[in-house]
Amino acid sequence: MNHIEIDRIVDWVIRRGLEGVDETTLLRAFCEKCATAGLPISRGLAFIDTLHPVYEGRIFRWRDDGVEEEAVREYGRSDEGAAAQSWQASPFFHLLQSGGEELRRRIGFGESADYPIIQEMKDAGHTDYTLFVHRFAGDRTIGEMDGVYSAWSTRHPDGFSDGNITALRRLVPALAVAIKSGALARIAGTLVEVYLGRDAGRRVLEGRIQRGVADRIHAVLWFSDLRSFTTITDTAAPGEIIPLLYDYADAVITSVQQAGGDVLKLIGDGTLAIFRADDPGKACALALKAEAEMRRKVRELNDRRGGEGRPTTLVYVGLHIGEVLFGNIGSVDRLDFTVVGPAVNETSRIASMCRSVDRPVLISSAFAEALPAYKRRDLVSVGRFALRGVGRAQDLYTLDPTLI
Repeated sequence: MNHIEIDRIVDWVIRRGLEGVDETTLLRAFCEKCATAGLPISRGLAFIDTLHPVYEGRIFRWRDDGVEEEAVREYGRSDEGAAAQSWQASPFFHLLQSGGEELRRRIGFGESADYPIIQEMKDAGHTDYTLFVHRFAGDRTIGEMDGVYSAWSTRHPDGFSDGNITALRRLVPALAVAIKSGALARIAGTLVEVYLGRDAGRRVLEGRIQRGVADRIHAVLWFSDLRSFTTITDTAAPGEIIPLLYDYADAVITSVQQAGGDVLKLIGDGTLAIFRADDPGKACALALKAEAEMRRKVRELNDRRGGEGRPTTLVYVGLHIGEVLFGNIGSVDRLDFTVVGPAVNETSRIASMCRSVDRPVLISSAFAEALPAYKRRDLVSVGRFALRGVGRAQDLYTLDPTLI
């Protein structure tokens, strides 16, 4: 490769990175362009850690032999068990420990295949293997994301030439910047979705972050909490509290999201969510679908936890429909993207009444009126109540006990 070809590929990588081309497409096209320009890459691999509640990072792979292989794979924690052993036996770990940035083994010409992955490449007929670690500055790391790692190998009978290695040293940093750009965009999306909810997160990423800007929306409101949670925290072993919250929150959140709702806030053991649809009756039906699925998951969860001798509980749910303000609430330095308004407070009061009437779900009269007639037949009245902080008394409903 000559300097003109190298500069042309670097320019292409930078442009694609700015456009936000996904890393898998980027790596594939990069390797193909390099091969066309005379750099005989047979396999290319790049990976980067991320900031995610489940995955540690993502690995991207390309090969020229047509063998089926996942082009992208998300990997879990590498600091324990078999994953830790595999990571510590890798040449990348060696570079991190030694402070190096580059390692090369001419495995087709007598040099040692001193790492399992390098031996694997040698067994597959590769003649030359080079890897790089492009680190970020110490104060620029995000979570475990401390650099971009890459490996390049060839089956060419002569291996990589000195000119090929020089070209890789020039090309790979540009690719690393483009991969980091994609990773940062994905991290931003993950963080706002995990901490704000899907719809609120999307709005924030679209730039809806001006303080005091909120939309008036009509939505179904869900507020749920755990039965006797205070008693459980007083009597259960301290190490049981967080796992209990995790298990029941997972049942609630996944049920809401699978039914098309958005979880906006977790308040201790409580969950605030909304359901929206062009037809209010459809939004109400989605909320009831989420409640039924959540109830099924909680039964399974209680069977499992009870069998393990661990504390169990149930979920109380209040459902309402009304107009709320949906947007940025807070100070200049700390905003929350959520819903506020009398309807939100009313939903919380309805949920708290579940304890008094000993029902797992309570439904407002406004919600009941918005339901399609065939769904309304599943409701039974539990009486008329004056809710604390709500100016008018109203009828509350629950689901027919035979349906729960």
